[in-house]
Amino acid sequence: MRQDIQLENVSKFYGEVLGVNKVHLTIPPGITSLVGPNGSGKTTLMNLLAGLLQPTRGRVIVCGHSPDDPERFFRITGYATQYDGFPRGLTGWEFVHCYLRLFGFSPAETERLAWEAIERVGLKEAAGRRIAGYSKGMRQRIKLAQAMAHRPKVLILDEPLNGLDPLARAETIALFRELGREGSHVLISSHILHEVDLISDQVIMMSQGYVVAEGQIRGVRDEISEQPMQVLIRCDKPEHLASQLFHHEQVVEARVHADRAGLVVRTRSADSFYKLLNQIALNGVTIESVAPADDDAQSIYGYLIGTEESTK
Repeated sequence: MRQDIQLENVSKFYGEVLGVNKVHLTIPPGITSLVGPNGSGKTTLMNLLAGLLQPTRGRVIVCGHSPDDPERFFRITGYATQYDGFPRGLTGWEFVHCYLRLFGFSPAETERLAWEAIERVGLKEAAGRRIAGYSKGMRQRIKLAQAMAHRPKVLILDEPLNGLDPLARAETIALFRELGREGSHVLISSHILHEVDLISDQVIMMSQGYVVAEGQIRGVRDEISEQPMQVLIRCDKPEHLASQLFHHEQVVEARVHADRAGLVVRTRSADSFYKLLNQIALNGVTIESVAPADDDAQSIYGYLIGTEESTK
């Protein structure tokens, strides 16, 4: 049985309002981040993957299962919405425990799985407290525990890092990475793009209901051939280096970094530029480091959305 997630020409409309349109995706195991501003279609896509919405057109297949077979489908998926909706009066333990019983687990198995999930999110000591008294970060973590308690192959998490303090955030990211290494699908929506760089094996970038790019960050950046690449060069003589670079056609722009300890260069041909830089380095400039300055989700998303808007 296939272990990837497939969306085949999937569209979802709310009357005349577009949710997502003509989405073709194959998502492998690992950590996949859905990136985009509010209204880009992230939550609609997650609800389709979780089986909570039916597509207007197209087909969704998750690890070989269709949402049309809900009994099997919901056993392999776990979903945590960004919005709180807890039954009134429950403790954290009761919240996780009751959903496991609804899945049909025996009392003994429910007990074991509930404590396992609660411990993995670091809430063992608070499990007996009512959720109404939890902080925002604790509520986020108990939702995660409930979503993963039945050991699904696919975890669908809408803004799961919102409200977490730095320590809980680091521990949760470590948990995501552990689940990814175990072969699970962990799908995360986020609008905090520097976090996407830290945790994602692959990204899906969305705008106005369309997928505008997908794949690994580096691979997506390489495909934006019309957008000059930015390179940060740390060196001992940035002004001297800039004066030498201006004379070469590979260089679109060269400016001294704000800290005066390097140079930011924009080039349309990274390979040719790196060869040129090797030659210049032999002529009295000590180069300490060379690194892409825009090989991240924030820059790439800005390029893609800017390119889209300029064509309208």
